[in-house]
Amino acid sequence: MVPGFFLTFEGVDGVGKTTQMERLTARLRAAGCEPVLAQEPGGTRIGAEIRRLLLDARNADLRPIPELLLYFASRAQNIAEVIRPALERGRVVLCDRFTDATVAYQGYGRELGAETVRQIEKVACGGLAPDLTLWLDLDPTLGVERALERHAERPLDEDETRMEREGRAFYARVLEGYRAIQRGEPERVRRIRAAGSIDDVEAEILAAVGPLLTERLGVHL
Repeated sequence: MVPGFFLTFEGVDGVGKTTQMERLTARLRAAGCEPVLAQEPGGTRIGAEIRRLLLDARNADLRPIPELLLYFASRAQNIAEVIRPALERGRVVLCDRFTDATVAYQGYGRELGAETVRQIEKVACGGLAPDLTLWLDLDPTLGVERALERHAERPLDEDETRMEREGRAFYARVLEGYRAIQRGEPERVRRIRAAGSIDDVEAEILAAVGPLLTERLGVHL
């Protein structure tokens, strides 16, 4: 076990991951703990290049398997360059999505199968897994609508449109993927009810994260 604490945020677009990650970052800083922030895909120079490939609308012909491998290439670089070194120094790492997103989006959304994703994970991640995952969940119908609305509101540009082209059935499969992950690992993956107010969601997150950070690192939120 590495000495730091690895916390990931998961959920479809528009559920409030960014807002809650920013709030938890502020809480940690107020407690004297400067977290390391990571992003998937991206987080490194090489990862940023891969991210552009993945999200560029001109790459609409990118097939599911190459897409899957690109996500893991970015993740492997992020682990080697940012995440694992920070954890080995005893830092708290907050990551916007990790392998659970790939299981949900590629395994379920693209229908490649969770087992295919897990097989590649073994090589790409080298056994590294989050200590805790916060899955911001919405009612399935609302979750799909929120994801579609988020994409419809965003100005169309070359960097942000490839995933926006996915429809209702795709996001329904993604949500089912997240539900399956949480059922399989209920201790690691904590379901956070994202339909509440921002303050209510934050309170639920603090209740899940606070005791673990105190126990592991002596950090009091």
